[in-house]
Amino acid sequence: MPQAAPANISEPSSPEYVRMSLAAAMTLDLAPGSFYRNARLGCINLLLTYPGGCRANCAFCGLAREKRAEAFEPRFEKFIRVAWRAWPLAQVIERINQAPPWVERVCISMITHPQAKADTLEICRRVARGASQPVSLLIAPTLLKEGDLEAMKEAGAERIGVAIDAATPELFAGLRGAGVAGPHRWEHYWRIYEQALAVFGQGKVGVHLIHGLGESERELIGVMDRARALGGSTHLFCFFPERFSALGERPQPPANGYRRIQMARWLIDHDLARAADMVFDQEGRVVGFGVSAQVLEEVLASGRPFMTSGCPGASGEVACNRPFGNEKPGPDLRNYPFALDAGDLALVREQISQY
Repeated sequence: MPQAAPANISEPSSPEYVRMSLAAAMTLDLAPGSFYRNARLGCINLLLTYPGGCRANCAFCGLAREKRAEAFEPRFEKFIRVAWRAWPLAQVIERINQAPPWVERVCISMITHPQAKADTLEICRRVARGASQPVSLLIAPTLLKEGDLEAMKEAGAERIGVAIDAATPELFAGLRGAGVAGPHRWEHYWRIYEQALAVFGQGKVGVHLIHGLGESERELIGVMDRARALGGSTHLFCFFPERFSALGERPQPPANGYRRIQMARWLIDHDLARAADMVFDQEGRVVGFGVSAQVLEEVLASGRPFMTSGCPGASGEVACNRPFGNEKPGPDLRNYPFALDAGDLALVREQISQY
């Protein structure tokens, strides 16, 4: 039976501590290691941390309130396949100031916890004041009320991410809300997304969406289109089974459907097509992207739709490229954290045409 995480008051706690991805720790020379194919991480990803962890219970998340008992072995600190060790915030800010030039952003991720809103504001203030890179916040909408987004902007946040994740109200409720005794509500998440656009501006807010939670391609493309129509964009993820989560045994979906979703996202977010222009078969798979063959070929040949989507840096390119966050390093990547080479493009062409 799953059980709630035990609290340990000796555990590091925000705002004085934050967890940092292994990739970020490596980039800041706080952990040894090397990146597959010399990938470079462009965004330092920070995660709030508390004794007892997150109070939400999302079925696909390794931070969920209820997990298998073996997740609570001493020093279990893994999330998205790798260690997220807790570091003193002051040390993290010092190292960010010594980061290599390709680090162009810092992202602070909330978790669902009573202290998280106040601590996010405090951490954001310290990072914005102490580092030169722009700051994004991946927010926990369930905790937010009137005026909170304005306070985040005043604290120094430059962009906002809203992790809606599931493509339909039914999937959202089943995986994040009432179906798993979780606190999150579909309507509230979209309401906060719209409010964030009003506060931070068009193009400054992104929706996180996950392919492979049980939705059809048509449903996921439809919700990406909704996000764009409201003035934002989509940061796209491919489901990967998180150890100890409720969906830990579900296989990762094959690449072919994800390639089509990536292409649709690129066309929608670059205002080249809308969901209404696209054609779908009886199973909801996209068979026509709503653009000419010439445009489709130019976009595919660029390889850019298949690179990681996320917040940009000062260069205008995606900074939050999360190397190998959706898969183990290897030849069959879902989100490419670097430009595709000829072999990558050949593989993508083969995958996107498979049904």
